[in-house]
Amino acid sequence: MRVLVLYAHPDRSSYGAALHRETLDGLEAAGHTVDDCDLYAEGFDPVLTYRDRIGYYDTAHNRQPVESYVDRLEQASALVIVSPVWTLGFPAILKGYFDRVWLPGVSFTLVDGRVRRKLTNIVKLGAVMTYGAPRMNAFLAGDPPRKLVTRLLRSQIKPMAPVNYVAHYDIDRSSSESRAQFLEKVKNSFAAF
Repeated sequence: MRVLVLYAHPDRSSYGAALHRETLDGLEAAGHTVDDCDLYAEGFDPVLTYRDRIGYYDTAHNRQPVESYVDRLEQASALVIVSPVWTLGFPAILKGYFDRVWLPGVSFTLVDGRVRRKLTNIVKLGAVMTYGAPRMNAFLAGDPPRKLVTRLLRSQIKPMAPVNYVAHYDIDRSSSESRAQFLEKVKNSFAAF
C-alpha cells in the first residue's frame, strides 16, 4: 500500500520527530511504500491567498498552485498524520495543507449543491497526535483534532475506511517511561497498519 505521511513539527530534535521516525519505521516494517511529506522541511506555504480563494471552486485551475501535493494525495492509498496538537488544533502549516490541498475537485465534488466524497483512493486513515493537556480537558473542549480526523477527513475518503487514531494526552506532564511506551505503541500500531 502507498501511504502518504503528513508530518507537521518544526523541531527535528523533538519528541514529535521521534514519533515521526517510529511511524515511518512501523509502516516500512509492514511493507508499505511511504511518501513522507514533512511539511516544514519541504517549506509548504499554508497561506490561502486572495487569488487562491477566489479561484477555489474553479476545478479546472484551483489545484495548480499545489499540484505536486494534490498528485501525492491522489496517488496514495492510505494517509497518516503525525502532529502535535497546539491550542486544541492542528499547527497552522497542517491546517493550511488541508485548506489548500483538499480542494473542490480533489477531496470532494459538489453535485446539486451537495458535497460528494472524492478521495476514495484513500482506504485507511491514521493519526499520531500529542496533546499538552490531559484527556479530560480535550474531551470537555470536544477534542477538535480527533473529530477532524475521525469525522471530517473520514467523510471524504473511502466509505467505512478504518481509522487508527493514536494519541498521547498530557504530554507536558509525561514521564520518560510513558513517552517510551507511547513510541513503542506507535511503532507497533503502524507495523500492523
